[in-house]
Amino acid sequence: MTFPLLPAEISARCERSLDRYRDRLTELSHAIHAHPEIAFAEHDAVRRCAEVLAGEGFRVETGVAGLDTAFRAEYGEGELVVVFCAEYDALPELGHACGHNMIAAIGVGAGLLLRDVADELGITVRVLGTPAEESGGGKLVLLGAGVFADAGLCLMAHPAPAENCAPRSLAVLDLKVRYTGRASHAAVAPHAGVNAADALTVAQVAIGLARQHFRPKQMVHGIVTHGGDSPNVIPARTEALFYLRAADLESLAELEKRVVACLQAGATATGCTADIRPDTPAYAELRHDEWLVAAYRTAAEVLGRPLHSPEAERDMPTGSTDMGNVSRVVPSIHPVLAVDCGDAVNHQPEFAAACVSASADRAVGDGALALAWAAAAAAADPVQRARLLNGVRDRA
Repeated sequence: MTFPLLPAEISARCERSLDRYRDRLTELSHAIHAHPEIAFAEHDAVRRCAEVLAGEGFRVETGVAGLDTAFRAEYGEGELVVVFCAEYDALPELGHACGHNMIAAIGVGAGLLLRDVADELGITVRVLGTPAEESGGGKLVLLGAGVFADAGLCLMAHPAPAENCAPRSLAVLDLKVRYTGRASHAAVAPHAGVNAADALTVAQVAIGLARQHFRPKQMVHGIVTHGGDSPNVIPARTEALFYLRAADLESLAELEKRVVACLQAGATATGCTADIRPDTPAYAELRHDEWLVAAYRTAAEVLGRPLHSPEAERDMPTGSTDMGNVSRVVPSIHPVLAVDCGDAVNHQPEFAAACVSASADRAVGDGALALAWAAAAAAADPVQRARLLNGVRDRA
């Protein structure tokens, strides 16, 4: 295979590196899958990723930005810093039903493939271990600590049922509400109680009615995390967690005002007090770098990935990611790689099983090579290299 945006020898060297590391990347993906760890607790995954990278000459630092399960691994001394993100957190109860075991292996793999051409391309290759994408926003912590400040470009890839070179993720905010009322015997003295469960019911009804007036791509979904303690006691405390999603941060802020009003209505109607606050910082929508997307699409075509047209990609459903916040600061891409999963979708047990299939293993190798090729092409192109370096200087 030949990637047309690179000199033939550099393209071939990346491909030969994949041949050398493919089995190790598959092993890494399967090992992380077999030991799922939720947000900010991904110690085994960090150890495994760090061991692979350190063994190949990367300078590895763990505990980055005060996060026990974040790491930074670097190779080379070039002016242009190429960042690959490795996610590895799992979902509670479902394990790796979003395929972050694959994301970690792809990020590590892309770093390894560029290692052999780093000096020739004049780049520093950086693999960042970014915890807590599912809940907690590890990348936001790293952004705030300046870990991305010198990054010229940032790349990662995610598995899903269908291929998408430039998925349009949604902005998202987690809102937690706690209602406080007054307990009383539900039969002997219900009139003496203030029912916090009723407050939550009123709020849910208000949100349900408000949905008719939501703008396109605005949505709300939530769960009750505490609904009371006993049927014969008027609940004095209830809690719920809602996810608010919208096309972008601006639309999300508008939706937040509407939902907060619905939550406050529950307290007003029942006489409870309401404590409403974000559970994690807001995730922004993805903003893909057009040139990097085009380079990645070319790489995916060379590899024979099952691509869709850009027009069809725009209509595909998608979720949310803290990579969106990175993409608003650093030129980035976050393509999606298809795995054979039948009728399953992300966040289902069947999708977790598919993320260690032969299809998933192929996607790990293809993703690592496509990201490496796209990043190398940007570094080798004088115009793009200058653009990316100027972007770093402009942010300084």
